Amino acid sequence: MGIFSRMGDIINSNINSMLERAEDPEKIARLIIQEMEDTLIEVRTAAARAIADKKDVSRKLTRFKASCAEWSDKAELAVSKGREDLARGALQAKAKAASMVEALRNELDIIDQAIDKAESDMAKLQDKLDEAKAKHKALLIRAGTAQNRLRVRETVADHKIEDALSRYAALERKVDELEAQADAFDLNQAKSLKSQFEELEGEENVELELSELKAQMASKHKAKAKAKA
Repeated sequence: MGIFSRMGDIINSNINSMLERAEDPEKIARLIIQEMEDTLIEVRTAAARAIADKKDVSRKLTRFKASCAEWSDKAELAVSKGREDLARGALQAKAKAASMVEALRNELDIIDQAIDKAESDMAKLQDKLDEAKAKHKALLIRAGTAQNRLRVRETVADHKIEDALSRYAALERKVDELEAQADAFDLNQAKSLKSQFEELEGEENVELELSELKAQMASKHKAKAKAKA
């Protein structure tokens, strides 16, 4: 099973479980990113092990290649000295070393393929991770906008708005009452002004009446004086 297929199974399993529990979408997005980051670490770790194995196999391959060359030289030496028995032993040792060289070369090819595959997987996974993070940012913006809209709708629909409007109506009523009091005061001031003019007119009438009374009394006094004379 490929690393991406296995990762997909893990993510899908977790997401389906969270969706069934009606989890927060942003939380699900974080889970996906976390799974991808964990998988990327796993792939890198596997690649590091493969690179270490390659170094170990390469050292062994070098050693067995040198062993092949060494046994070949010894076989030639034994033949030159007329020691065919030693030459046969050297050739047998050379064959074993050559067999190990072939096995190590095959192992090295497999390791190289594994490293190439890991590098390819890491590149693809990094691209997908970058894409997921970019989508996550967009998701956060969308989620924030949706939550703000929802709060506004809930606030508009909330009874507190009705209470606020009722309080505003009461405030308008209070202002109306204050204006009415001011108007009433102005009316009272107008009456007071009228009363003052009426008082002035009354005082003028009194003065006229007083003057007339004085004139009458003076006239009577003169008439009495004439009568005595």
